Parts: sequence; structure tokens; C-alpha cells
Amino acid sequence: MWLSLAFASAMLLGLYDVAKKRALADNAVLPVLLLNTFFCSLIFLPPLVSAQFSLGWFDSTILESSVGSLHDHLLIVAKAALVLSSWIFGYYAIKHLPLTIVGPVNATRPIMVLVGAMLFFGERLNLWQWAGVVLAVFSLYLLGRSSRREGVDFRRNVWIWSLAAATVLGAASGLYDKYVVGQLDPVFVQSWFCLYQFVMMLVMVAVMWLPHRRRSPFRWNWAIPLISVFISCADFCYYQALSGPDAMISIVSMVRRSSVVVSFACGALLFGERNLRAKFIDLLLILAGMALLYIGSK
Repeated sequence: MWLSLAFASAMLLGLYDVAKKRALADNAVLPVLLLNTFFCSLIFLPPLVSAQFSLGWFDSTILESSVGSLHDHLLIVAKAALVLSSWIFGYYAIKHLPLTIVGPVNATRPIMVLVGAMLFFGERLNLWQWAGVVLAVFSLYLLGRSSRREGVDFRRNVWIWSLAAATVLGAASGLYDKYVVGQLDPVFVQSWFCLYQFVMMLVMVAVMWLPHRRRSPFRWNWAIPLISVFISCADFCYYQALSGPDAMISIVSMVRRSSVVVSFACGALLFGERNLRAKFIDLLLILAGMALLYIGSK
């Protein structure tokens, strides 16, 4: 069950990347991210309110939540800060880079999660799973070579470094998620996480964007609320997957990166991105890696 939820999360993450790319076209990054956190907060506000005031609206459903202690809330605040840092770097990267580059680079995030999972959670991979990891690493090497044809030098492009920062922070978040979801109710985590992110973004927008809004104007786009819908559903599937007793964070994280299939296809069809043949080889290697991971987890 947890593996099926991970694949559902992957598909939704791909749509999330597409909505981000559309919303950020010629648009200010920080207010788009603020609205994303606002809509996500609205989505999970009913279960939060129901649990906080013992209203029982979602009792015995998948949206049933609990009331946490101060320690629990501090754990969520730390998670919100970590994820928000990753999102800020990632939003700037996806605005300035092709989706057919961002997707495959993001697909290497589980490699870092894997190392952390082995160090901190004692997880071990079998031969099939290791083969999938090797294919993912090799695909990143090929992507770096093919991207030079579009003038994107992995060593000198500032947006590639921004994407790398987002990837590292995202990997750290994945490891932290395994710990937090093992301690707390998944719906409690997601509902309060969204609210704390929104509060943090309010402060950031007021300090970093409002004084300079004329140089970086904001324009409404209907893709903005879709960002929130897709990421909320993707994260819901993700947290439910992690809450399974047999779930392995290294495998869940790797499977979620198969979202590259959706983002790659949309990058080619909707945004007319170039150099697709070479990137398609990278995509095939990633898909082969996903297949090996799936076989190894059965």
C-alpha cells in the first residue's frame, strides 16, 4: 500500500512542477510562494480546527487529526523552515531553467536520502535497489553533458546551484519527515506545517519583496491555486505512505522522483523545450532505476 501511495504522490508532484513553471513565467517568485502556502493552509484548515476544538468533523476518516504538545509544534516549525528554504531555492531554479533539466536533477535527491537513511535509520538496500541507484547517478552525469548544448553549464550556472541547494535541503527534509511522521499523526503534521509556512512567508514577503515590488511585479495566474492543490494531494499521499510500518524512506523518496515523467512530457509538449533526444536517454535511465527499485521492494 505504501508503495502505491508513493507512486500517486509522484504523479501529483509532476503536475505540481508544471503548475509552478506556468505560474512563475514572468512573475515574482515570493508572492507566488506566499499564495501557495496560503491556499495549502486553507485546504487543511478544517481538520486543524476540528481537532483543535474537539468538533469531531473528521472522526474515523483519513482526515482525522490530533492535538499536539508544544514539543510537537516545535518539530513542525523546524520542518516548515527546512521545506520553505528548499522551496525558495527550487522556485527560483524552476523559473529560470527548463523543466527537462529540473526534473532529472530533482530525481537524484533520493541518493542523498539513501545515504542518510542508511546512516540514521539503519535501512539497507538489496542488489536490485542498488542497481536502480547507480542508474540514477549515471543519468545525472549524462544530463550535465547534454545540457551544455542549451548553454546551461552545471558548474557555472547560478540557477543550477540554486537547484542543487533545493535538492540538498529537500533530501534533509525527507529524512526529517521519516522521523517526524514516525512520532506524530500525519494529518496533524501536514495541517500545522502548511499554517506555519504561510506565517513565515508573510514575514518574508513583507521584508524581502514588498519594498522592491516595482522591480519584480506580481501577476495573478490561475495556475497558482493549482500549485497548492497538487502539492497538498502529493504530500498527503506521501505522509500516508511514510506512516506505514514497513515503509522505507529511501524507496519512497526515490519513487516520488519518478514525477520527472510528467514534468518532462509537459516540458516538451507545453513549453517547447529543446534538446529532448539526449534528455530522453536520461529519462529512460531514471525509469529503469524506478523499475529496479520497485522489483527490489517486492
